[in-house]
Amino acid sequence: MQVLIAAAVCTKNGKVIISRQFVEMTKARIEGLLAAFPKLMTAGKQHTYVETDSVRYVYQPLEKLYMLLITTKASNILEDLETLRLFSKVIPEYCHSLEEKEILDNAFNLIFAFDEIVALGYRESVNLAQIKTFVEMDSHEEKVYQAVRQTQEREARQKMREKAKELQRQRMESAKRGTSAGMGRSSGGFSSDGFGSSGGNMSGITTPSIEIDNKPILPKPQKPISRNALKLGGKSKDVDSFVDQLKSEGEKIVNLTPTPASSNQAVANAKAKIISDIHTESIHLKLEDKLVVRIGRDGGLQQFELSGLLTLRITDENLGRIKVQLQNDDTHGIQLQTHPNVDKELFKTRSIIGLKNPTKPFPLNTDVGVLKWRFVSQDDSAIPLTINCWPSENGEGGCDVSIEYDLEAQHLELQDVTIVIPLPVNVQPNVVEYDGTYNYDSRKHILQWNIPVIDAANKMGSMEFSCSSSIHGDFFPVQATFVSKTPYVALKAKDVTLVDDDSSVKFSTETLLFVDKYEIV
Repeated sequence: MQVLIAAAVCTKNGKVIISRQFVEMTKARIEGLLAAFPKLMTAGKQHTYVETDSVRYVYQPLEKLYMLLITTKASNILEDLETLRLFSKVIPEYCHSLEEKEILDNAFNLIFAFDEIVALGYRESVNLAQIKTFVEMDSHEEKVYQAVRQTQEREARQKMREKAKELQRQRMESAKRGTSAGMGRSSGGFSSDGFGSSGGNMSGITTPSIEIDNKPILPKPQKPISRNALKLGGKSKDVDSFVDQLKSEGEKIVNLTPTPASSNQAVANAKAKIISDIHTESIHLKLEDKLVVRIGRDGGLQQFELSGLLTLRITDENLGRIKVQLQNDDTHGIQLQTHPNVDKELFKTRSIIGLKNPTKPFPLNTDVGVLKWRFVSQDDSAIPLTINCWPSENGEGGCDVSIEYDLEAQHLELQDVTIVIPLPVNVQPNVVEYDGTYNYDSRKHILQWNIPVIDAANKMGSMEFSCSSSIHGDFFPVQATFVSKTPYVALKAKDVTLVDDDSSVKFSTETLLFVDKYEIV
């Protein structure tokens, strides 16, 4: 039975940089075991483990460092080596270089990752991608809450400045008239202007809200207008664009978003490239599909989830009162849901997006989410792109790997496709055949396979390479990223008309399909 006592990163001289113990043991005992390790090393000989009467040291060189595991002698050495490989893959994920200072700077992230691999001395059934997800624990709701709170605080500060100016002006007018009556009236206006309503909102923040009526609030006594009258701005898309907009307005926003991985950065760059080519009209519709797909390495769909959002942006105040006619040719059975302020019956019967109160306009200069959808399936036919990774032992202690892709959804045109294959630590692949281009990242120990376009005319491709000192599990999980101008769902805007006379108006559309997670595990 495998029992891991501790994991440590140390120098070749025996200096311990970080260490994590997994069983109950005194500090002096752990320090004694770690101090004994360099004395057991045999000069001029290469091994993967050494033993004493009570424990086994399993280790792997990482340039000038050692990744070290201390186990009981009763543990399975093969399982120990497999666990050691996973620990060795974790280090480069959080450290840009294998230097002592870099290890210390990222000590907490490494300790958290170690805890995900081993619990109470026993190996957990996790892979590298799952470890990264567990450690990151990114909260979309928290980012939305923080961004909205900062926006409302900014609005409150702006209202305070406006009221201060108004009070100062009224004091000056009162002084000229020689009376304090004006001052008394201004004091009453301060609490009944709706400013208190904004402050009250800050304690009960839910989701971003958009006011349907953009007319300024008069300083005369009146009932405060609720700022949550129409929450058309509550979008399920990532909040990063919202935060970027606040930054462009000069607000100091705390960075709540972790540094994206290279695959996420590639998707962001590809999305920006597609969006930059689009001409926008005064009425602009944006349809976004987001994919989450997990496929087993031996075949079989484990997870398929598609979520989408249709947003509307109007920049001309004369075109605020409109209706959007949609054409729905979907055959998958996606679940559609309109915004609460959209007329649901009108959409059900005629596939038209319009407000429940047609006398009010849509908000101006704001991306307003009006329709969202979701599709979950366990049917293999839903997979848009199949990727088959087939490692086989070559009889020399390594593996020959064949990997191929096949476009199943041939109505799609996938752009900037990147397939990322993990590799053993410090093993450079020998690529024999490939379509497209490839890049070996020695720091992250990955092979990136890049295909500019996959479509019906170029729906299949393959790559072959070999790696020494490797096993089957070293090449998983395989991850893929891509974008497409063609949406997964058969949904599109057919016409946009004015509410008053049903006359058609010019509009522009933007469609985008992108990957949130696409992996073969």
